[in-house]
Amino acid sequence: MTALTAVLALALLQGQGAQELSRKALELARAGRAEEAAGLWKKALAAAPGHFESLFNLGYFYTTRSEYAEAATYLERAAKARPADFNTRYLLGNALAAQERREEALSQWRLALAAQPNNVRLMMVMAVEYGNGRYFREACDVARRALRTAPAEPKVHFVAIKACDDARDPDILEMTRATALRFPSDARANFEYGFQLQRAGQREEAMPYLKKAMEGDAGYEEPFFFYGDLLLLEDRYDEAARNLKRALEIRPDYVAACVSLAKALMAQEKYPEAVRELEGCAAKNPVHPQPHLMLSQVYFRLGQEDRASAEKNLSMKLRREHPEIMESPQARPFPKMAATAAKPQPAKPRTR
Repeated sequence: MTALTAVLALALLQGQGAQELSRKALELARAGRAEEAAGLWKKALAAAPGHFESLFNLGYFYTTRSEYAEAATYLERAAKARPADFNTRYLLGNALAAQERREEALSQWRLALAAQPNNVRLMMVMAVEYGNGRYFREACDVARRALRTAPAEPKVHFVAIKACDDARDPDILEMTRATALRFPSDARANFEYGFQLQRAGQREEAMPYLKKAMEGDAGYEEPFFFYGDLLLLEDRYDEAARNLKRALEIRPDYVAACVSLAKALMAQEKYPEAVRELEGCAAKNPVHPQPHLMLSQVYFRLGQEDRASAEKNLSMKLRREHPEIMESPQARPFPKMAATAAKPQPAKPRTR
């Protein structure tokens, strides 16, 4: 036997030993004995450092324990052992993203998507993560790709709307119109179109869609706020106040609704009620400048100039200390559903 033949025979023997250890480890993992399984996978790697199944399953094991740095170490080795494996790239991207290593995560997910070009869940993951990194154009592009792949899935539409809205895509109005037409009974689909219509200055056209969203989901605060805010612009103060109060019942810390409600109450000269609403809002949002700015206006109307001046100064101080608060357009947070719907789930432990 030549020296080369001997080396190859030893490598084959080691590989067979690693495979058998990995098989036993998987049985332990399925029986709920994960720690023991991990020990066997490590023994398998001691025999054959490049054994893919052991590397992958250890990466999965540490992912389930939220030990993402350790998970990434094994998954990176697994990716070198089998570069085209979708699940490895997918799970590695998840581990890297959990460590705020966004660009590296996206690089892995792009490789995973190359392996499974029609994986809509992965596209949504990438759209959300691109958006978190403020790569808004890239987020919109990959979300549009997901939308072309799965046009019948409402969540895909909402991820795309969020991504393309952030990117200020010129087709966002048409995108939301198409979504509302495809899902005519969906509250959010109607709201998103109504929101874009009012943003485009088409207030009259927006109202029916906002109302339909309110009727479709009585626990969805955004339609009540924007509908009430449009009524306020039309000087329909009593109706506006009712809808704005409903928005605040659903979400008591909704600053934009609170400020608009205060305006409606002030227009009706209900100053004590405006003060109560604004003070409650300020208590729930202690670093937000807007409630204090509105309070300064109410106190000025009441002739309490010292209190008006104090509230104005506090508002200016908070604005300087927390400039990021005022960066959100119309203080509108998108529902969290878009992000959580796209959260990657780890692949199951496996062996060949």
